[in-house]
Amino acid sequence: MTADDDQLAYATAGDLAQRIRSGELAPTELLESVIARIEERNPALNAVVFKGYDDARRAAAEAERTLRAGDDVGPLHGVPTLIKDLFDFKPGWTSTFGGVPALADQVIDAYCMFAERVERAGAIIVGKTNSPVMGMRGTCDNPLFGPSCNPFDTSKNTGGSSGGSAAAVADGLVPFAEGTDAGGSIRIPAAWCGVYGFKGSWGRVPAPLRPNAFGGTSPFVAEGPITRTVADAALVMSVLAGYDSRDPYALADTPDMMSALDADLTGKRIAYSPDFGVYPVDAQVASTVAAAVRAFEEAGAIVEQVEIDIPYDHIELADLWCRMIAPLNINTIEGLKAAGIDLLGEHRASMPPEYVRRIEAGYRFSVTDLGRDQAMRTTVSDAVQSVLDGYDLLVTPTLSAQQVDNADDGDTVGPATVDGVEVERLIGWCMTYFLNFTGHPAASIPAGMIDGRLPVGMQIIGGRYDDVGVLGASHVFEQLRPWDHTYAQCRAR
Repeated sequence: MTADDDQLAYATAGDLAQRIRSGELAPTELLESVIARIEERNPALNAVVFKGYDDARRAAAEAERTLRAGDDVGPLHGVPTLIKDLFDFKPGWTSTFGGVPALADQVIDAYCMFAERVERAGAIIVGKTNSPVMGMRGTCDNPLFGPSCNPFDTSKNTGGSSGGSAAAVADGLVPFAEGTDAGGSIRIPAAWCGVYGFKGSWGRVPAPLRPNAFGGTSPFVAEGPITRTVADAALVMSVLAGYDSRDPYALADTPDMMSALDADLTGKRIAYSPDFGVYPVDAQVASTVAAAVRAFEEAGAIVEQVEIDIPYDHIELADLWCRMIAPLNINTIEGLKAAGIDLLGEHRASMPPEYVRRIEAGYRFSVTDLGRDQAMRTTVSDAVQSVLDGYDLLVTPTLSAQQVDNADDGDTVGPATVDGVEVERLIGWCMTYFLNFTGHPAASIPAGMIDGRLPVGMQIIGGRYDDVGVLGASHVFEQLRPWDHTYAQCRAR
């Protein structure tokens, strides 16, 4: 890899798009540099699990023809990206639903919203990234492809479920990649891989789910960008956001995401919770985020530590999320069964045991159980909103734990304990899924490094529909505590 290739690898999406529009950089040249980097770097990461190089090359050649013709081009014209291998589709490409062996050759001829809209804006999708089975855990591993490896330490996991995307962005394979988030799956790997992950307000990025258009509400499911800079996240969100009549919950307004780059936090009120009132938190994670929060005071904001009153413990709440996500999974399983693929029957042995246990419990779920769980969810939502009624933002750690080692059996899970306290291992150490109960916008931003080796994420949560406010606070923090230098550790690997 040449020095020029390395500079391209860590250029921003915005810079690459500008250089392409000016004629300084050809889309085909950039794509070949990206492909070469994937081929060189991905074996150590296991981030990219499907390579759509032929389609990407055709798209890059067409992007050049468009430029030569002088046609109008989109804001991401010619910029390479990756989509996630979960419930994320591009026609003709395989979709394994997170490394399910029985689905290794499944092709779904449809577009997910991320792929549809970034292609419309001119981006070139190069391949698909690793994720766990059905996305139902905060780590990234599966029996078909194995674990994604953290570019800061390849013995460690990336976090999930958008783990391959976060690793690819941190390691300079692409400037931005798709994440999806039903319990933190954008923010969790962003935290562990030292990148920026943004989950918009519920309805900000439409989710035209079919056959069940109402299926992504319990918990709220979002698509969003994983990037190395806040400006790139704002740019991609400006492409992703906007009304779509196929989604009954899509928001009609489209705020100016790029205006976040002019944010001023002077006088803003920011609430800080080190533990959401319920989580045990690793001491080094806690101290790193506590130090990072001081940047907001430097920016002129008023920061106050708050108590959040939630009458359930962290295991009860993690179990709640696992129960709430089960129906979405069951609908998928039943659809596949109708098509002749019985994941809990013929293919049961290839599915993660904890996944099977959780889904089988979901089949026994009653209407009474549903009512109880939605009441618990309401209590959590009220607790979060009661803070945001008095503050502009709420800041917490993104995760309560440090990166875990990758397993060798396709079934990496989170830590068994945090700060000496037992936690639920699928998602119980993730301080993210509350915002999938509530629908508030939230981001994970790099807060610092533990021992100069492993990244820590800080979660920034905004008031209802205040996506621009979260992006703006993130941008101010980035100017005061830049993290681009941390990628030297990935480059040196």
